[in-house]
Amino acid sequence: MARWGGTEVDPSEPDELYPPIEPYASGMLEVGDGNRVYWEACGNPDGKPALVVHGGPGSGCGPRARRYFDPERYRVVLFDQRGCGRSTPHASDPATDLRHNTTHHLIADMERLREHLGVTNWLLYGGSWGSTLILAYAQAHPERVTEAVIASVTTTRRSEIDWLYRGAGQLFPEAWHAFREGAPEGTDPTGLVAAYARLLESPDPAVRERATAAWCAWEDAVLSLEAGPGPAPYSGRPDRDQRAMVRICAHYFSHGAWLRENQLIDEAHRLAGIPAALVHGRFDLGSPLTTAWELDRAWPEAELTVIDDAGHLGGPATRRAVLAALDGFAR
Repeated sequence: MARWGGTEVDPSEPDELYPPIEPYASGMLEVGDGNRVYWEACGNPDGKPALVVHGGPGSGCGPRARRYFDPERYRVVLFDQRGCGRSTPHASDPATDLRHNTTHHLIADMERLREHLGVTNWLLYGGSWGSTLILAYAQAHPERVTEAVIASVTTTRRSEIDWLYRGAGQLFPEAWHAFREGAPEGTDPTGLVAAYARLLESPDPAVRERATAAWCAWEDAVLSLEAGPGPAPYSGRPDRDQRAMVRICAHYFSHGAWLRENQLIDEAHRLAGIPAALVHGRFDLGSPLTTAWELDRAWPEAELTVIDDAGHLGGPATRRAVLAALDGFAR
């Protein structure tokens, strides 16, 4: 669930996205608790408002996400969630306090950004952790969401965390053994993730570095059957971004994202009247298809497209499905 930050692209595949564009506006928004959130707007200032909700948590937004939107028809807003990307203070700095970095703080930041930009309501697009945040925001503020396009669906349930940090070890036993040995005091999946969270708060930079490397190696192993050429999805990121993302991931997952178990499925009735496109790879080992299927059954206006030859990182068919949904909602 901690992926979807633009690493799904094989450079050898034909590019079906809209041409690259640059922001026409950007800024740093004060959101409280000493945090400043980076935002940018692209496309048509008078177009349909849309918000890109990046994955991770802690991956930051990237320029490729802009290209999923028709720049003539959309006013696309992207932002870096607290502690990552260009937002400050950055979680790679061990002095940055994460107590005020929770799901509920991020929902409030999204509302503050909407008000700052003068947007009445908007389409939400994202995947992986971004889908959890989209669902949590939409259930808290359904009147502010016109549609949703969600890929690699997750709800960050403890059962999903258990799968990613224990269950998937059945497929990659060597890599999971190394991951478990990286935090030996963690005796169960929740304890293991919490143990890593503690290591990442260590005053010893060598301890933090080892924990970050072990976490990235495990996440890369889960994606190893689908990752294409180029840098590894996790360990191939710049050191600063690795440190921030792993620290934020461990912080969120050790707390179950501050959500009740099954909350986002149980509360899907709050999304009544909001059309949605769900796109999920059948071979997604990071977030198995069960969650997307359950959400589709609980959300009458949602339509699930299963991509039979894709995993968590997606691929050409995933991109085509997302593009078709966004083009359709633009009309």
